[in-house]
Amino acid sequence: MSKNVTLSPAAADAKKNWELENKIETLDGDQVYKLDSKALQSFLNAKPWSKDVNHFKKVRISAIALLKMVMHARSGGNIEVMGLLIGKVEGDTMIVMDSFALPVDGTETRVTAQAEGYEYMVQYLGTVQEVGRLENALGWYHSHPGYGCWLSGIDVATQMNNQQFQEPWLAIVVDPIRTISSGKVELGAFRTYPEGYKADDSEPSEYQSIPISKIEDFGVHCKQYYSLEVSYFKSTMDTQLLNLLWNKYWVNTLSSNTLLSNRDYTTGQISDLSEKLEQAETQLSHSSRGAFFAEKKKEDSQLSKLTKDSNKLAMEQVTAVMTQVMKDGLFSFPRNVV
Repeated sequence: MSKNVTLSPAAADAKKNWELENKIETLDGDQVYKLDSKALQSFLNAKPWSKDVNHFKKVRISAIALLKMVMHARSGGNIEVMGLLIGKVEGDTMIVMDSFALPVDGTETRVTAQAEGYEYMVQYLGTVQEVGRLENALGWYHSHPGYGCWLSGIDVATQMNNQQFQEPWLAIVVDPIRTISSGKVELGAFRTYPEGYKADDSEPSEYQSIPISKIEDFGVHCKQYYSLEVSYFKSTMDTQLLNLLWNKYWVNTLSSNTLLSNRDYTTGQISDLSEKLEQAETQLSHSSRGAFFAEKKKEDSQLSKLTKDSNKLAMEQVTAVMTQVMKDGLFSFPRNVV
């Protein structure tokens, strides 16, 4: 019989705060993990997503899958990492119950799966079926270290190709750098539209900061996919595994100094804000008198976004300083004064 995994009071409090911050719902029993194979096959045969491109509207992610994705993304540092999602679908909801890392080649701006990664994926899914798990691959996840949760041109092409041959399929993006800075998991879930589909011109429901070096890539492809509403859950059956994962995550969190580990990110954000301010000022100063008011309205919108970015960065730094002061108070030994 496996030994129960217990958490220290500090780790238990930190885990509770993490669950509250990310609004993780606690479910009773293991009903969410049960799969009706016949109902699922009937749903897959009907292919409702082919009739409504926005059929899938929600994503529910288990706390275990979430923590595994965050830990994997953090382990990559400034290098993008990639993994696979395991789960099922129910109506207009995609349920992610597990995730696992893939051995892929990544850089600071892209990640691609080679033959080794695909072979590993096939072997893993085969093993999962052998031990009696009925869930199948539901999508993929990868990290965007420090530049937000959205799909690049390469990501859009990858997701669009997967949706053609492996539906239903989901794309998740995790930003480990911003997760460390804010304390809340920065994650987005997306699905692409069919090629040639014209999406409406409505603004995203939630504003996010995009680095100036990525704005063009974001702007060109942002109408080719849509975001799904994301929520998180945990089951009472997950306690032991979740505690085991949390102990590793908690140790890594305690042993890291956000002010130091994210210093390049912070410097980059300040430089990015400065460049955006100069760009906005230049656009306004070069506008003609007739277009002044139109430009001013546009400028106000840009300045509003820059204000949000500045406030967010300031709050991240305040949180990092407070966290480090608490760590020093708890774990630093007092020095003897001679």
